[in-house]
Amino acid sequence: MTYDYDLFVIGAGSGGVRASRIASSFGAKVAVAEEFRVGGTCVIRGCVPKKLLVYASHFAEDFETAEGYGWTVGKSTFNWKTLIANKDAEIDRLEGLYGQTLDGAGVEVLRGRATLEGANTVRMGDKTYTAGKILVAVGGWPSMPDVPGIEHAISSNEALHLEDLPERIVVVGGGYIAVEFAGIFAGMGSQVTQLYRSEQILRGFDDDLRGRLADEMRKKGIDVRTGTNVTAIEKTENGVSLTLTDGSTLEADTVMYATGRTPNTKGLGLENAGVELAPNGAVMVDEYSRTNVPSVFAVGDVTDRVQLTPVAIKEGHAFALTEFKDTPTSPEHDAIPSAVFSQPPIGTVGMTEAEAKAKYGDINVYASDFRPMKHTLGGSAERSYTKLIVDKATDKVVGAHMLGMDASEIIQGIGIAVKAGLTKSQFDATVAVHPSSAEEFVLMPNPRK
Repeated sequence: MTYDYDLFVIGAGSGGVRASRIASSFGAKVAVAEEFRVGGTCVIRGCVPKKLLVYASHFAEDFETAEGYGWTVGKSTFNWKTLIANKDAEIDRLEGLYGQTLDGAGVEVLRGRATLEGANTVRMGDKTYTAGKILVAVGGWPSMPDVPGIEHAISSNEALHLEDLPERIVVVGGGYIAVEFAGIFAGMGSQVTQLYRSEQILRGFDDDLRGRLADEMRKKGIDVRTGTNVTAIEKTENGVSLTLTDGSTLEADTVMYATGRTPNTKGLGLENAGVELAPNGAVMVDEYSRTNVPSVFAVGDVTDRVQLTPVAIKEGHAFALTEFKDTPTSPEHDAIPSAVFSQPPIGTVGMTEAEAKAKYGDINVYASDFRPMKHTLGGSAERSYTKLIVDKATDKVVGAHMLGMDASEIIQGIGIAVKAGLTKSQFDATVAVHPSSAEEFVLMPNPRK
């Protein structure tokens, strides 16, 4: 049978763009449909604009630090509207570059919502297209809980486009998006309260990092309340009034929810093709991103494997190699370095201490708690923490974690070592870069008692 396209991709985010471009380079005729903006979550409403806001929010501390180094810093003011306008201009620029990349690769970009009508058929408005293979790469979407008055809350999507900086904001959630936005708003001068229903923020991260970050956030003036949730939201003349689980109320200008993201498959028509979905709507795939329907595939957050942009890119590239270059490639999902752009930031790769104990039993833990050199004159009380987790039987480093200045940059290099399976002895044999915070990873001779 002759199809309109060899590959039809639904979603022009990180995974979809990579898969489209690489498949086209192998000679495939490719179209990608996008109903919003090319670039997807990361470029348009995720890691890129969020990181720009993180940079902006840290200047208040930088101004304070500068005085300890002899700089006289004059009166400073912050303009939220200027930041948002400049951020939007940068996102526009990046979206243009993504479009140029697809055009240059010979990929046809179709603007509009695409839905499946069958295993090889896609509908866009009053048009249908056929394809030998269909790749679903529509990402995820913020999930909002069923709380009375939830319509008065915003998600991280809207937080990036607020007209004004809120004087008082409540962030509900304890994951990385929640702690990042709590730090962003606090750094810009907002009064921030963060509520999380469980006993500690950042579930799934190493416990030592979780506790230390919560302490540092409180030192920066963020009211982090664990074991606390919202039972109702009321709109008021000046903002919102939140009823909490203990019966108390909390007033704010804005309440932002960051309580998870769900695969964006609702209304996509996957049932028309017989594609199997998980209870949360995620597309079920095997190690080669294949669904139960031979012509339909999925990559990225829509599969709910690992919700990280670089992982989606790896999955998209592996899909193209497998299906259009006859080179079966399975993206690996172990030892993935990741960062939380909290303040201070976190860098982590491999197993947590609890995970390592469960898998290996006997482990050695090496840790260092220190004040970064920059703060000795800068005056900040912020501390850093590094941690290595080692399988005692093999001496292999199975986990590396850091909280503190530059952690998100440092962990990339450490991630290579952990991915390569290097031992603690090899870490110890590596010459330290001095003076630096990174050197702590090779200067921890004795395991923790």
